[in-house]
Amino acid sequence: MPWTQLHAQIHTLLKAKFLLPPDSSILMAVSGGQDSLCMAQLLMDLQPKWNWRLGLLHCDHGWRDDSSDNAAHVARLAQQWQLPFFLETAVDLVPTEAAARTWRYEKFADIAQTHGYAYVVTGHTATDRAETVLFNLLRGSGADGIQALSWQRPLGAEGLAGLVTRPLLAITRQQTGEFCQDRDLPIWQDASNDDWRYRRNRIRQELMPYLRSHFNPSVEATLAQTAEIFTAEVTYLENQAAQLHSDVVETSPGVCRIRRFPLREAPLALQRRVVRRVLQAVLDQQPSFDHIEKLVCLATAPNRSQTDPFPGGVIAYVDADWIKISKPPLVS
Repeated sequence: MPWTQLHAQIHTLLKAKFLLPPDSSILMAVSGGQDSLCMAQLLMDLQPKWNWRLGLLHCDHGWRDDSSDNAAHVARLAQQWQLPFFLETAVDLVPTEAAARTWRYEKFADIAQTHGYAYVVTGHTATDRAETVLFNLLRGSGADGIQALSWQRPLGAEGLAGLVTRPLLAITRQQTGEFCQDRDLPIWQDASNDDWRYRRNRIRQELMPYLRSHFNPSVEATLAQTAEIFTAEVTYLENQAAQLHSDVVETSPGVCRIRRFPLREAPLALQRRVVRRVLQAVLDQQPSFDHIEKLVCLATAPNRSQTDPFPGGVIAYVDADWIKISKPPLVS
């Protein structure tokens, strides 16, 4: 098949970032849509240069009437391409984006570990990255949300199932569509992409075209670049926060303690990250911005100050040089 500019771009990027080393075992997650088909075809075309072992995985959420037909379509492609094929079908999966994503990544980890794949690759593009930046920004996610879709992330508990890799993050959905058209790849049209009950579809079909038309024709590339910048900065902040956390936080059964004075001497960004880590460990839900700010304020509060209860009844209070976090004792 002809060597295109897109082949050259991905080949060069993989070498520069060392995302998928030679001789790797790679499981390609393929939905049947244009992005995942483009990714699969590119990796198959590049395989002789890298000597990869490739396999193909399809996850059927069972939400659509044609989902089994979609799965059969991808299975035929795997047979045509002479690749090992794995199909995972959900049973009674709650129809939300978050539930679907959690289930998919659990299946990625299971199949990768069971069949010896070190990498699971997905077809996320710069367009997906831009949409995710907007989605998370509108939810108030902060820098961690704005970094959006890193090139690689650990898969499974402590990364024991390998790495999820996104080799198409530098190209747009328009490019994957043109590639599929040029190669006459059989794209499966997912009707749920037109369902505006999903907020991501509204961002994709309403907000992004508006931004391209009225603000920035290259909005996808600009937002993807912003995510790339934030990824490096969040990594740095997380490393610094981990060190500060180990210096100021002590835990014992039923109580977590934070040294007040070293905490308040640290930059506010690190204070918030340390406090968020503490609250993630003691609460049964993700802490909100208000939860974090309430605890940060105790670093400079008078002795014996305390918060109103956090979810689950947890209370934080000042005890001389310490902020202590615990559940109030039960009254018999």
